[in-house]
Amino acid sequence: MDMMHKVVAVDGPSASGKSTVSRRVADALGAFYVDSGALYRAVTFLALDGSVAVTDEAAVLTMMDRVQVETGLRDGAVFMRFNGHELGKDLRTAYVNDAVSLIAAMAGVRKQVVGWLRAMRDRGPLVMEGRDIGTVVFPDTPYKFYLDASPEERARRRHAELQTDAADVQHVAASLQRRDGLDQARQTAPLKIAADAVRIDSTAVGIDEVVKKIVADVRARGF
Repeated sequence: MDMMHKVVAVDGPSASGKSTVSRRVADALGAFYVDSGALYRAVTFLALDGSVAVTDEAAVLTMMDRVQVETGLRDGAVFMRFNGHELGKDLRTAYVNDAVSLIAAMAGVRKQVVGWLRAMRDRGPLVMEGRDIGTVVFPDTPYKFYLDASPEERARRRHAELQTDAADVQHVAASLQRRDGLDQARQTAPLKIAADAVRIDSTAVGIDEVVKKIVADVRARGF
């Protein structure tokens, strides 16, 4: 394994606590944080915004070929601009949530996004969260974690995140369940636990405890 720039992979389903935990782990380790899901959300938003059918892979890939992509560093995180713009809160709307699994299931889209993610390793040590970081993007990293939480807790967290939207908890729970099914059933890079990943259930465990556990684990193994 090329150890020049190490990667901590934090995988798990939506609203399992990956984002908050990964950011804090990155801060503690002096690494850069990467939200891989933001790239799939960005592609989804661009497709929806451009009236590209999210079920038409060829059309989505054509759109991606026309998008100008830039990578940068800010506040301890790797970010990307698309056509000169950062998409920010646009990526977290229910509109995008309901369509992103369709985009993320497309083999061609995943291949291009995985290329973007792997290139980020040149930036320095990373803490990258997603659904296939430890199984597909960086299967060679020894630092693999899988975060999970109960469906009820995940729905509560996502509902709080979408507080400016009209979606109620039941709708959010149904959306999460639907996405779990799509993520786990897709043929390309399905959501699953890497055989050598450390699984952490964050349902009733505080963020501080989860972060402390991951940081101690990776430091003990030479990060």
